[in-house]
Amino acid sequence: MDYPDSIIKFVNIFIVMYIDRVLQPKIEKHFFCGKAIIVLGARQVGKSTMLERITRQRDMTSLFLNCDDPDTRNMLTNINSTNLTLLIGKSKIVFIDEAQRVENIGIVLKMIVDRHKDIQLLVSGSSSLQLQSTINEPLTGRKYEYIMYPISTSELYESMGLMSTRQILNSRLIFGSYPDIITHSNQARELLKSLADSYLYKDILDLENVRKPVVLKKILIALALQLGSEVSYNEVAKTVGSDPKTVEKYIDLLEKCFVVFTLSGFSRNMRNELKKTKKIYFYDTGIRNAIIQNYAPLELRNDIGALWENFFIAERMKYNSYSGRFVNYYFWRTTSQQEIDLIEETDGRISVFEMKWNPNKGNIKIPTSFIETYHPSETNIITPDNYLNYLI
Repeated sequence: MDYPDSIIKFVNIFIVMYIDRVLQPKIEKHFFCGKAIIVLGARQVGKSTMLERITRQRDMTSLFLNCDDPDTRNMLTNINSTNLTLLIGKSKIVFIDEAQRVENIGIVLKMIVDRHKDIQLLVSGSSSLQLQSTINEPLTGRKYEYIMYPISTSELYESMGLMSTRQILNSRLIFGSYPDIITHSNQARELLKSLADSYLYKDILDLENVRKPVVLKKILIALALQLGSEVSYNEVAKTVGSDPKTVEKYIDLLEKCFVVFTLSGFSRNMRNELKKTKKIYFYDTGIRNAIIQNYAPLELRNDIGALWENFFIAERMKYNSYSGRFVNYYFWRTTSQQEIDLIEETDGRISVFEMKWNPNKGNIKIPTSFIETYHPSETNIITPDNYLNYLI
């Protein structure tokens, strides 16, 4: 299939390069403060690359432990304090990668922090469910924790500038923003297939009680096809030939492994507000498109509105997270079909966002009933012309 100039430019702009990550200076600020530094995020978002880069720049003796390796897992699972000291040796930085793969890893991390106070401990994990459940209690008061996402719009802007960031918008909607996709864009299809077929499921299928990978894949496809629409677990269950409790459990696991995120309906005062509905989006639109194997150019797609909605909401979440803002996210819909794509609630203040890929089509208006009832502090119509104002 022939692709438009914007996608060809995407291939040509990026020769293999490193894109500076927003988290790097935040993490470096806490080096050697006597606490572990934990970085969570989906596989392949760049956690290891960033932490390895920080380590190399320090020019100190370091120890790297990759817990995807069975021998490393077995060693750490049963290690005692004496052998741990021998393992660390003269290292000043200890980096434990994919730590969620080690049973009771929290005890090992606590031993390092408590008994080796001159060492900086770095830990990465791609499953918040597994890692947080094992480290929260042992590392209470002993850690700084961050979440890393696929490349954000602000990171692209800082590395590439305004014009290039604008030029590759269409390509990001189709192929997403994983680091490998951006830096090796001529291999985007193959890399996305690998991500969707293996890395995407690796941690989920390792979790306890996940016995039906075929059902999991069907659920992902169903969610991808319902992008931007309200999701009923009962309807998804019927579609995939399962039961609602299994669907709910698998969607929860997908959230814990940073594949999808959920928005609940906003409801406070109005009787006709839909209170119990949910929308489910993907952290990366490229992964979503890979799941349904649809890489068609934007002008040939009938889902561009949903893609644009998903893209902006995910990018806005990255922006707020990296800015240290604590935000609750919702959508709003009534029984009379009035709706708002995104509502942010911060310290009691409400901000409203409505996404329109083509603002010249259809009426763009925030429902008066919502404004009169909730008095939002700001209302915003987000288009490809102005979206950068809200992300950098």
